[in-house]
Amino acid sequence: IMAQETRFLSASSDLSRKRRAAEKRYRLYGLVAISIGLLMLVILLTTIITKGVTAFQQTYITLDIELLESKLDKKGNRDINDIKKVSTFGYAPLTKNSFEKLISANNLNTDLSPKNASKILSKSAASELRNFVINDTSVIGRTISFEFLTNSWIDGYLKGRINRDDIQNSKNVSPEQLDLVDELVKLGIVEKKFNLSFLLGSDASDMRPEAAGFGVSMVGSFYMMLVVLLLSLPVGVAASIYLEEFAPRNWITDIIEVNISNLAAVPSIVFGILGLAVFINFMHLPQSAPFVGGMVLTLMTLPTIIISTRASLKSVPPSIRDAALGVGASKMQTVFHHVLPLAAPGILTGTIIGLAQALGETAPLLLIGMIGYIATNMPSTVLEGLASPNSAMPAQIYEWAKRSDPAFYERAWGGIIILLVFLITMNTLAVILRRRFERRW
Repeated sequence: IMAQETRFLSASSDLSRKRRAAEKRYRLYGLVAISIGLLMLVILLTTIITKGVTAFQQTYITLDIELLESKLDKKGNRDINDIKKVSTFGYAPLTKNSFEKLISANNLNTDLSPKNASKILSKSAASELRNFVINDTSVIGRTISFEFLTNSWIDGYLKGRINRDDIQNSKNVSPEQLDLVDELVKLGIVEKKFNLSFLLGSDASDMRPEAAGFGVSMVGSFYMMLVVLLLSLPVGVAASIYLEEFAPRNWITDIIEVNISNLAAVPSIVFGILGLAVFINFMHLPQSAPFVGGMVLTLMTLPTIIISTRASLKSVPPSIRDAALGVGASKMQTVFHHVLPLAAPGILTGTIIGLAQALGETAPLLLIGMIGYIATNMPSTVLEGLASPNSAMPAQIYEWAKRSDPAFYERAWGGIIILLVFLITMNTLAVILRRRFERRW
């Protein structure tokens, strides 16, 4: 008997050791999986930040511009209509003259002519100067200090995105121009500054990547999210309340529930095709309008909100309903006075997560035409913001990423940083609201 007990204890001990060893292995597998996931996340965030943070800086050059009255207001009467007749070609010689004086005053050693030296400026320089003069005609006849953007190649050179080996056969910039820029940097005339226009400006043409901004597309996304919130929240909550609290349990509601679950897994591009067919081709609503984009994203977001809202309603204990009905409350009063307030934190969390998902969608917006370089100015009214053609943050990022100039690629990474900040903020808000208002049963 003692021998049998010894063998039994030995076998039990072996099994225990094997179980403990298996538990250690599974724990190790879990730690390895989590470590790999965190490593990939760190690599992703590091890549995005290192490639995109430079988009928040831009290279500027400060020049003393002599606004000759003989060029800008030949009649000398300061008539705005006559001043507007002077095109950007009339302002180009002013920047050339400024470079000539700059080179002479600082004894810069360069073989560049003033014309070639002025090519380090952005192609938008003349139009920026023209707009400044039109807005304040009193500056005509004076010499002013004006801050211009440099072109994207000069900006890329100072940011380390472009080196001298890359421009050996380039038609956009020459080694002599880079030599001149190095001298101007030492003098403090050319310097990098925070690029506020990237956050507030609009997209630019393929020839002016240094002037491209993300602000208008941010406004477009804001109006789209406003439409999504106003449409999806009441419709989604109302549908959830009906299905969970009032709908009879039969085959019709079973089919509806199955289809809602299936719609949550449908690829987003399918909703874009639906929006293109219904809202644009059939209803003839304007292309690229945030209102149309918001309705398309509403269709995509509704299943998510309905599923999360139903889960929140189910989490309310049946005793709450029974107690309300027991003291004489109607079914409607029970739902809206007791169940819905208790489920509100989960509903709000699901709505925010649905909005965050819609904010990052690109495919549906591309199908309805919401690509970059549509809106060049901020909308002045809410109606204009909803109905006028515009872009959205993910669509703008896609548009920049497919352009050939490296400066647009840099801006695409910068746009991703801004989009991630919005998404992280929205998801963090969802977690905070849930923990703030959630009740434990």
